[in-house]
Amino acid sequence: IASMLRPCGQQRFLNQPFSLPRPHGKSFAHRGELKQAKRIVVKLGSAVVTRGDECGLALGRLASIVEQVAMLQNQGREMMIVTSGAVAFGRQRLRHEILLSQSVRQALHSGQNQLKEMSVPVLEARACAAAGQSGLMALYEAMFTQYSICTAQILVTNLDFHDEQKRRNLNSTLQELMRMNIIPIINTNDAVVPPPVPSSDLQGVNVISIKDNDSLAARLAVEMKVDLLVALSDVQGLYDSPPGTDDAKLIDMFYPGDQQSITYGTKSRVGIGGMEAKVKAALWALQGGTSVVIANGTDPKVTGHVITDIVEGKKVGTFFSEVKPAGPTVEQQTEMARHAGRALSSLLPEQRGEIICCLAELLTEKKDEILSANKRDMELATALIDRLSLSTAKLNSLAIGLRQLSVSSRDSVGRVLRRTRVANNLELEQITVPIGVLLVIFESRPDCLPQVSALAIASGNALLLKGGKEAANTNKILHQLTQEALSIHGVSDAVQLVSTREEVEDLCRLDKMVDLIIPRGSSQLVREIQKAAKGIPVLGHSEAIDIAVSVIIRDSKCDYPAACNAMETLLIHKDLLRTPLFDQIVDMLRAENVKIHAGPRFASYLTFSPSEVKSLRTEYGDLECCVEVVDSMEEAVDHIHKYGSSHTDVIVTENEETAEQFLQQVDSACVFWNSSSRFADGYRFGLGAEVGISTARIHARGPVGLEGLLTTKWILRGEGHTVADFSEQGNMKYLHENIPVPQGSFM
Repeated sequence: IASMLRPCGQQRFLNQPFSLPRPHGKSFAHRGELKQAKRIVVKLGSAVVTRGDECGLALGRLASIVEQVAMLQNQGREMMIVTSGAVAFGRQRLRHEILLSQSVRQALHSGQNQLKEMSVPVLEARACAAAGQSGLMALYEAMFTQYSICTAQILVTNLDFHDEQKRRNLNSTLQELMRMNIIPIINTNDAVVPPPVPSSDLQGVNVISIKDNDSLAARLAVEMKVDLLVALSDVQGLYDSPPGTDDAKLIDMFYPGDQQSITYGTKSRVGIGGMEAKVKAALWALQGGTSVVIANGTDPKVTGHVITDIVEGKKVGTFFSEVKPAGPTVEQQTEMARHAGRALSSLLPEQRGEIICCLAELLTEKKDEILSANKRDMELATALIDRLSLSTAKLNSLAIGLRQLSVSSRDSVGRVLRRTRVANNLELEQITVPIGVLLVIFESRPDCLPQVSALAIASGNALLLKGGKEAANTNKILHQLTQEALSIHGVSDAVQLVSTREEVEDLCRLDKMVDLIIPRGSSQLVREIQKAAKGIPVLGHSEAIDIAVSVIIRDSKCDYPAACNAMETLLIHKDLLRTPLFDQIVDMLRAENVKIHAGPRFASYLTFSPSEVKSLRTEYGDLECCVEVVDSMEEAVDHIHKYGSSHTDVIVTENEETAEQFLQQVDSACVFWNSSSRFADGYRFGLGAEVGISTARIHARGPVGLEGLLTTKWILRGEGHTVADFSEQGNMKYLHENIPVPQGSFM
């Protein structure tokens, strides 16, 4: 064993202190448990460490990996790295030396500067490894020094594991290094190691031949009782068929009994292993009690956080587990829902109505079972009791609503919106069709499940449901009843309930399978889902005007600061100063790196004010704006007329009378109420004949013309009505009667 230590301090900066290592011998069963991993091996394949030309190292990629390993080490974990790269680094150095030597010789022989074309001989791998190992280690040392972390080099061969004394020495050395907060950098000693030969290895926990860094990492993981082995390669993980083929699908979780169903492809462009070798090594390590994840370490979109994401339990790469869930994976559920959803959408409207009516009947017939399950949830609940609770009255109300929906929705799918005769005997129709697969994520309220399910059934959409764990028992029985109702027409799989330990963020990454996400819950849930959604539209909401204020201001200023319709001045009513809303606005602007210039009146309210504006007419065209104070709407209008550009002005208020006065009094080309100034644009107003082609499913699809720029809104005119008036104790009843609308009517 060759070892090289660099003296340095032993200080560790702990962000998340860890307890003593867990008892080794059993791997983690679920991804979420990976957060508990204390001792971790990161294996870097040749394709990860080397450049595309196989001559030299991918320095930027290595730097991001080192940063992640350092962060985990400074959290109190024990990190080890098994690395390739010595051969590639040595090849680069030797080629440089050979070319330099040839150029000198040619110059001496020719006596002139014109050199003949030089060729580099084929370099022997062991020589390259010998030349590159020291440089590779020096690079790791320099990178980890930036994080105040020491490293040590360990070179091993097969004999170091098969010779009992050497194996004990290796174990002792590694244990001591980790005790001193030093990260071991481990590699096969390729300068002396013999070529790999066929052997009967990988047959048991006690026998594995070190033929490559995959087998080295596996053997090391078991030997050192490692909790997690992260093997980084140049593919996303393990596929059910060779990556790049049309039907290849990434396997999220792999079980020891599944290897017979896998077809392996070719090896990576470098290295002596392949995916088959990685899988065998991973299964060997898993058998020895170490959890394994194989993931992509070369993708620039994820390299900067791939290791930390894995440790946090996020769905990255392929997770090897000895525990196979009884039910299907969420990906399988989505495929099942999509397939059954197509059959659902092809049913007659009356048949979909029958399903909804059947569900309504089941809600009342099975109320005792539902309430019993709900009681179990209530007994375990610690918060949100009112939202979680169901009652006979609630179930009856749900059933009534579902029966009404079954009747009113019978002309939803397949409704003809437009019919056009393009030419003689050539007609074109535009009809309503389902969106596809909906993902609805809801909190606490189990009554959401039958409501959303009925809406999906009525519209012919497949549905994936993710409810809060606090309502697990209630959601389970309600979903069973939903599938029972769907089964009367053979489409029970169209509505799926996700019961596995899927994180919301992982569900939001199913952009190839889900067409629309609908969050049902707090505004915080909506914001989290909107942030996490990757390429999937989100139908969200906000809870209050306070949120709308910040959203409108952010969009007006930060969406495109250089645009002529970006906000330049923010006028604040004096009563809003020193309120939480005002603090929220200021915090948002600072978070968006907007420089604030104080108007004269605003500056007078502050002890330490931002820089005062030079002119109230300034158009910044950047992440800067003026903030000024006014006493009233009328004063705001006067300010606009005096200092504004007459382009676009916006009022954000809940007071309709004030808003209408503002809309009428401001003499600008565009005057808005509760909406972003960025809407002042001919493209957004729909002045063109066609704005492009949409491939989305909501809200326009295909060639988007005038109709594609329109949407709907609900206007409710009442006289003090409340929902309490329509409860079982109230004195009013819903009529839901259609009122004829004369053709050509406008508001």
